[in-house]
Amino acid sequence: MDSTKLIIEELAESAELECKLAAGADGQGKLPSDFWPTYSAFANTHGGIILLGIRERSRGHFSVEGIGNPQRVIGDLFNTLNNRQKVSGNLIANEDVKILNLEGKSVIQITVRRASRHERPIYLNNNPFNGNTYRRLHEGDQSCDDEAVRRMLAEQVEDERDARILLGFGWGDIDKRSFGVYRQMLKDAKPNHPFLELDDFGLYEKVRGWRRDRQSGDEGPTLAGLLMFGNWDAIQEAAPHYFVDYQERPEAKKELRWIDRLVPDGSWSGNLFDFYRIVYRKLTDPDGLKIPFRLKKGQRQDDTPVHEAIREALVNCLVHADYSGRVSVLVVKRPDMIGFRNPGDMRIPLDKALRGGESDCRNRIMHQMFLMIGLGERAGSGIPKIYKGWDWRHWRAPSLYEVDEPPQTLLELRMLELMPEGVLGELEVLVGNAFATLTQLDRVILATALTEQVVTHKRITEIAVDHSHDITTALQSLVRQGFLAVQGRGRGAVYFLPSQGLPTPEQVFGAGVEPFPKEDRDSEDLAGHSEDLTGSSEDLTESSEDSAGSEYLDDFGRLVNFMISAPVVHDLDKLTPDFLAQLRAKARLAENKKTLPKETMRQVILSLCDEHYITRSCLARLVHRDPDSLRQQHLTYLVKQGRLKLAFPQTPNDSRQAYIANKDLSPMEEP
Repeated sequence: MDSTKLIIEELAESAELECKLAAGADGQGKLPSDFWPTYSAFANTHGGIILLGIRERSRGHFSVEGIGNPQRVIGDLFNTLNNRQKVSGNLIANEDVKILNLEGKSVIQITVRRASRHERPIYLNNNPFNGNTYRRLHEGDQSCDDEAVRRMLAEQVEDERDARILLGFGWGDIDKRSFGVYRQMLKDAKPNHPFLELDDFGLYEKVRGWRRDRQSGDEGPTLAGLLMFGNWDAIQEAAPHYFVDYQERPEAKKELRWIDRLVPDGSWSGNLFDFYRIVYRKLTDPDGLKIPFRLKKGQRQDDTPVHEAIREALVNCLVHADYSGRVSVLVVKRPDMIGFRNPGDMRIPLDKALRGGESDCRNRIMHQMFLMIGLGERAGSGIPKIYKGWDWRHWRAPSLYEVDEPPQTLLELRMLELMPEGVLGELEVLVGNAFATLTQLDRVILATALTEQVVTHKRITEIAVDHSHDITTALQSLVRQGFLAVQGRGRGAVYFLPSQGLPTPEQVFGAGVEPFPKEDRDSEDLAGHSEDLTGSSEDLTESSEDSAGSEYLDDFGRLVNFMISAPVVHDLDKLTPDFLAQLRAKARLAENKKTLPKETMRQVILSLCDEHYITRSCLARLVHRDPDSLRQQHLTYLVKQGRLKLAFPQTPNDSRQAYIANKDLSPMEEP
């Protein structure tokens, strides 16, 4: 493999990566203006690496152009970094800038670290608002709206997000039964605690459920006190975006069907304390959590490290949530997994959270309330304890990760053996005689791909103890040998077994997809849709490649193929009149209006893609828009958000691409 490509791929596997030409008018090099949005975006997200002097000719294909005078560019970099009229903070030290020699040319490598919450937002032009603050989303720099900036500013200055006094609320908004149970749990945990001598309101004050501001004289329940023990009516008024959700799903698949669900529906208080108590019992129900008991001094102990891990994960989810965010707290129980999602990103970097010893809890009062009754861990030891509890059962390492938009943190506890029985045998069959030549790391990677369908560089770093560089090398080697296939690149690369490969348009459609009719393209229905006609006509041309497969239509006229999970609307003329009328009714708003708000158009698209795939050309005909601009302005965005799934993710821009609404995203994510 070309050494330059290997260096760039290795960097991309381990970090966000951006390549910029930076040639300048004289060819000697100049810091490009689009460097600064990328700097802001990396700083406000996960950090990253910027290479100056590299031209990216197409996705994954690079050429080294070099920088003629790298020292001049580096000097300009630091001059601007220290100019507060241009950028709000400098996160780049001298050691973060290196001059690489690639193909005999100088390339500048700049490492941008992730800003701490006290430093965010990093913004441009002396104003964090009006599009001057950026985040990194799906390999692109996206300006933040003012709401996202205000959330960063609040995180910056508020060590305790739950200490705010709620004026206009009082002791009458507290569910006394919930608080009575809390008192009893405190008595059980610490029977001689002096707070137990106080009445309920006195105890509520001592655990900081009620607070007085000495300067202003304001007093009332804190946000922590109300969310932990309040009644549902008061909680809705104080925190309009607050929502907690528990779902027990019957199968190990991504679906929204449940057999048990708990949400605030008026039948219980809806507060966090009761949610914890009810959900913990459901998660540790012996009929669903089948783990061996342990003995202590000859006596059976029903509480195991797995129980401790689940308690910690649930408390962690609740006390780190950003209750001003628009994502709900979600707990999912499946036969193969327990998952936790909370709104808000992590306040400390993931690697530090995994190591332990450092804590920055978003809701410190809530955390202390749980600690008082023996729940939760201090000093950043919670995440390591979760991992240790799962390792006690020899299950696969938990998966802890962030979703950038909207900000949310997810923890998935998979109840799968690291190397399940029978997996090695299956691998021997798949790999053949070469199995004996595989390293232990190779086997772990392939076993993960076999049991989890897909594998990423990040996932292997969680499971294996090997260095990041060795994991990158192993993944690339397995791809070259044909044992793995890869989709995407950099941090977005997903690896899978070729035998479990994704279907191609040719395999699904054969010759069955009709071209987008020219008369529809040029009709008056498209006239005046200037916001939707900015793309090329590339999507209007169908591939001539066919397969020998035969076409089968269901009762509605949709294409059915065993290689794809849902029927496909691929030709409107083949649909039954009644079903076509239903689709046109869903599309009527877009059909009748030349312009629509973006979110309105996207809701129309999601409605049309419900329960089946629809090809891009059919979608375009239904909403009377150009298919290429429909992809650029709406479909690509919805796919990146996870609200649409691609029928053929390995070829996202194929003109025969089809889309289906993704109701559950990952087991834990939602838009």
